[in-house]
Amino acid sequence: MPQLAAFPKAFMHALCKDGTMTVSQWIELAVNLDIDGLEWYAGFLEMENESNWPHFRTQVEDYGKVIPMMSCSPDFTHPNKSFRDKEIVKQKRWIDMTHTLGGTYCRVLSGQRRPVLSLDEGVKLAAECIEACLPYAQERGITLILENHYKDDFWEYPEFAQKMDVFCKLVDRVQHPNFGVNYDPSNTYLAGEDPLELLYRVSNRVVTMHASDRYLKEGTIEDLRNEEGGAAGYAKRLSHGEIGKGLNDYDAIFKELKRVGFNGWISIEDGVDGMEQLVRSVTFLRKKMVQYWPKA
Repeated sequence: MPQLAAFPKAFMHALCKDGTMTVSQWIELAVNLDIDGLEWYAGFLEMENESNWPHFRTQVEDYGKVIPMMSCSPDFTHPNKSFRDKEIVKQKRWIDMTHTLGGTYCRVLSGQRRPVLSLDEGVKLAAECIEACLPYAQERGITLILENHYKDDFWEYPEFAQKMDVFCKLVDRVQHPNFGVNYDPSNTYLAGEDPLELLYRVSNRVVTMHASDRYLKEGTIEDLRNEEGGAAGYAKRLSHGEIGKGLNDYDAIFKELKRVGFNGWISIEDGVDGMEQLVRSVTFLRKKMVQYWPKA
């Protein structure tokens, strides 16, 4: 049966920018949830100090939880090779971070969709950088997971591989036992596309999942699809919401994941309206997981 983790979506500014929440405070909140693990983020302010890494692992494991997966945001599509080489070095540090925390999954991204970049060149650059990190990850027992992402908070441009066809082309290009997909159904809406169509195309490569939900604040899905690049609708039309109350069809998603033998981690990206919302999302997902992966 898949296992459930949570990500501090509501507290990212506090943990990564102004330091008004400590990582230990997030741990103390999260361990009260009915979850198996805590998804980590490389950009937590306190992660700069490497001596904190084993301390946080111990703190989480003392509560009977684990840190299974790490989110980080390499930018592998920059036209300058020396820039890309530095991003590879950063990614390897994040792999080390994941390993020290006891995790087995570390995110990679393609990079920014810079206007000067052709499709083929972007796929080539991203694939080469990911492939350069894979032996290092394999030595440490880490699987690199490519997410169908929207945009890192600190990027000027959206994700190069935001669109389904580009994402699938990059996934097909990288063939390695320590590489897989982190599927996020909500991010597909930000590209103006159908999350189930993407899932059916990559389900046999999915090893982890971000569980979230989006709802329309105004207009229709067709309006969203008609907006240039899909991403333009992010701020105006779509908002995070309680899981099970939004646009995603979790019955269809879990049915497909069950069909392909998925048994990985599902990490909740929710709680933007408070911990009570996160508790309800956990309850919804637990019920659905038992429905599709009943215990023997």
